Amino acid sequence: MKKASLKCFYQFLLMYWYAIHLSIGATDTITATHFLKDGDANITSAGETFEMGFFSPGNSKLRYVGIWYKNISVRTVVWVANREAPLTSGSGILKVIEPGLLVLLNGTDNVIWSTNTSRSVQNPIAQLLDSGNLVVKEAGGGNFLWQSFDHLADTLLPGMKLGWNFVTGREVYLSSWKNKEDPAPGDFTYHCDPSGYPQNFLKKVKDVVYRSGPWNGLRFSGATSSRDSPFYTFGMFSSETEVYFTYKLLSSVITRLILNHNGDLQRWTWGDRKQDWGPYLSIPTDNCDVYKLCGAYGSCNSVNSPVCGCLDKFVPKHKKVGKRQTDSQEKSNRKIRKVLFWILPLSVGVILVILSVLICQRRRKKTLNIIKKGKCGRNGNFKMDYNSGSCTEEFEIPLFDLSTITKATDNFSTKRKIGEGGFGPVYKGILEQGQEVAVKRLSKTSAQGEDEFKNEVVYIAKLQHRNLVKILGCCIEGEEKMLILEYLPNGSLDSFIFGDRQSRELDWPKRFHIINGIARGLVYLHQDSPLKIIHRDLKANNILLDNDMNPKISDFGIARISEEDKIGAMTNRVMGTYGYLSPEYALHGEYSVKSDVFSFGILVLEIVSGKSNRRFSPPDLNLNLLGYAWELYKEGRSIELLDERLGDSCLTPEVERSIRVGLLCVQQHPEDRPSMSSVVLMLNNEGPLPRVKQPGFYVEEHADVELFSSQFAHTTTDEIPITI
Repeated sequence: MKKASLKCFYQFLLMYWYAIHLSIGATDTITATHFLKDGDANITSAGETFEMGFFSPGNSKLRYVGIWYKNISVRTVVWVANREAPLTSGSGILKVIEPGLLVLLNGTDNVIWSTNTSRSVQNPIAQLLDSGNLVVKEAGGGNFLWQSFDHLADTLLPGMKLGWNFVTGREVYLSSWKNKEDPAPGDFTYHCDPSGYPQNFLKKVKDVVYRSGPWNGLRFSGATSSRDSPFYTFGMFSSETEVYFTYKLLSSVITRLILNHNGDLQRWTWGDRKQDWGPYLSIPTDNCDVYKLCGAYGSCNSVNSPVCGCLDKFVPKHKKVGKRQTDSQEKSNRKIRKVLFWILPLSVGVILVILSVLICQRRRKKTLNIIKKGKCGRNGNFKMDYNSGSCTEEFEIPLFDLSTITKATDNFSTKRKIGEGGFGPVYKGILEQGQEVAVKRLSKTSAQGEDEFKNEVVYIAKLQHRNLVKILGCCIEGEEKMLILEYLPNGSLDSFIFGDRQSRELDWPKRFHIINGIARGLVYLHQDSPLKIIHRDLKANNILLDNDMNPKISDFGIARISEEDKIGAMTNRVMGTYGYLSPEYALHGEYSVKSDVFSFGILVLEIVSGKSNRRFSPPDLNLNLLGYAWELYKEGRSIELLDERLGDSCLTPEVERSIRVGLLCVQQHPEDRPSMSSVVLMLNNEGPLPRVKQPGFYVEEHADVELFSSQFAHTTTDEIPITI
């Protein structure tokens, strides 16, 4: 009797506490006596991160109960309760009833949506947590009777689990909306497949349209657009009781993963400055992400046309081959000797890796066969001549006759010359059909040679991004070697930021647009491209501008493939431009993607100030531009670095943020510099930035240094270009 009285007294205290809790303004909880009515105040999580209430999507007049971000100006719904049972009027009521159910009633008290539970409690409540999870539990208790995180809509928030619970037999997966105004489950779903090595599948109804490839412990083996980020971490977790994919935040940046009604899986991040969502990645990335596109024994290369082909030693099964190759069959029983690097077919517990290594000795005599006439495409092909032991490289790309290029450039007239670099002179050409092109002609006296020419052909042809220059073809005839590139009428960036006349045409919004474009191009090179490239010669005159002042990174002659599992590679031949080289590269021959980050930081400071790091020296100070920017930053006067010719065309916080990001990129130690994906987010968000440390090459004098022939005391390996 005494125990029963104590229990009743305890329940009374809980109910009294919640009544007081609600009366003083707490609005994160629904109880048996506190309802959520359409038209009344919404429920808000304790930290005011999320809000729950009634809403109508788009122009629809139907009413739904949903959860969205509280403090974001664009209403972004992340979960919907009654997806398949909308209310037709504004009379809905959401309430908690015994034995522990959350129910949605219409005006006639009919239940149109409800949670479920296998347990019974005497004082149930529903609470909206700061994670975005709506939970039903006993008042004062910690165990959930039900949670919205087990019943996802189209959005995966941090902490949500996409996968299987083997104890309950429940699968949690994403399902798209039907359209922007109808949150009912659409045709597309995104699942975690626990069989074998776990991987994720995107399905349209029952058909698989994309798969991530098995999880290898670090990332999904087939997800080319997957990227590491300093703002969140993701992973696949497996145990005897559950297998699931999830991610968690490492910073205050707001990010979400959404499966839209068109079947695209997209990650978005919120930008405080623009007050809008910005895309961070999207899946599928290209045609080759489409599941089984090329059929049995087929291979897919998105830069080819058509994209489908057969594996080595296989031929098309059908004579007529369109853009889609449906099947291939074995050509012979000879051994496959090519290097294979594919997303392999499905397996249960077993991944079959076929790898044969082709070793070519760079110093041996080799046959130059870089161009293959015939069908125009962009398919890089490497093969071994086993009889002679030499290497032959094939590369399919449009080939121009020397006579065509000579005519297009008025016999390489000086009037058509638009620039010159380490490769040689660049001419403007006009082809017979009227197309304008840029012709890069390898000079006979150029320090760059055959390897750099091949590098540029391979890299530019294989890399496709709006912020990279495009290759249209090349010309090889006799001693002549030329690249035919898209013509960009505004020329190089240095002519704008360092020229007295043109600098006035480049206001701050255009400069900030250029900074962002270069950053996005580098993100592609370092993380998203199929080759993962270190540019090694990023500078103002290697940034070209199109009609709309969109920047395009050019000149890949000395670029190298990034070794993802190493901090950096080494060389005994440093090539680049004084003023842009990182300390570890210029002094020790060590280069990595962080070398490009350093060069980008210099570029940012030059774009902001309109001054060259190599040539600028402030009056009465023995400093270069980098040293001057660092001194101003330490004294809290960074805004004084801004080009005085800009006047009032800039936003001061945006300028100061750009300068600070630039200084973060030029820190002495590579590990202190951010990745380029972090740079993009830092430029476009208003959150706190890391502390800036002293930059590298903080010099107080100008030295006449020749870096193209630097030799170092320690032993290093020879550089090996990608064509080998």
